[in-house]
Amino acid sequence: MQYLEFSFRPSPFSDTACDLISALMGEIGFESFVTEEHEMKAYIQQELFDEEAVKNALSDFPMPDVTVVYAYQQAEDKDWNEEWEKHFFQPIVIDNRCCIHSTFHHDTPQVEYDIIINPQMAFGTGHHETTGLVIRELLESDLKGHALLDMGCGTAILAILARMRGAFPCTAVDIDDWCVRNAKENMQLNGLEGIDVQLGDASILHAYGPFDFVIANINRNILLNDMQRYVERLNPEGTLIISGFYVDDIPILQAEAERLGLHYVHHKEQNRWAAVRFSR
Repeated sequence: MQYLEFSFRPSPFSDTACDLISALMGEIGFESFVTEEHEMKAYIQQELFDEEAVKNALSDFPMPDVTVVYAYQQAEDKDWNEEWEKHFFQPIVIDNRCCIHSTFHHDTPQVEYDIIINPQMAFGTGHHETTGLVIRELLESDLKGHALLDMGCGTAILAILARMRGAFPCTAVDIDDWCVRNAKENMQLNGLEGIDVQLGDASILHAYGPFDFVIANINRNILLNDMQRYVERLNPEGTLIISGFYVDDIPILQAEAERLGLHYVHHKEQNRWAAVRFSR
């Protein structure tokens, strides 16, 4: 699957302006954001790109004294393992219980859950706040013997952790065939079985489940569009954990979840990103 790489340059530059750009772009399908010196890089699947939507989102920018210009190009098909090494990314340790690292990382801390991934794509490396938020939810959940769905699985970090914590059976779904291949490789790296990785979107879910846990770390618009399908495959007293959006988006997502018969339990947040837990 091909991605476009955008460079957004707010003037004057500020972290607040970058946060607003990522929030606006996240609503129209952008998946990953990296703040660099004087600009922010953002990535979107080429087939989802709508330049008119980008222009409309920026035309009424919430900071009236800030102007935003952008340029884009096709994202380079890189060896992302090499990129990690070159830029000295460190292993990710969450709550001193879970460590996510690649095969080239050495001397990683001893933790309860050691997850190895080879990130053969630009995204899904575990560094984004939303991944950490969902990992914390999984670490606090009793998953043993419970069926779990990881929707929009990427590198399958979340499904792998859930399986390590005893979730079974596990199903991982992604629309990107590259993600599906990488998820299967990462399962093998961690010596795991019991995760059924499938290519598709929410329209295929009628053939899977039902599930005790559904986790979906995607974006606000897709979550709103697909939440009914998640709930339809959720067992009585099941749990839905969603992330990939900002704290400001919680009310609209909570309203949809409650319309579908779910109850808000709590949410976690980090740098304005949020993860919300609902129960049936």
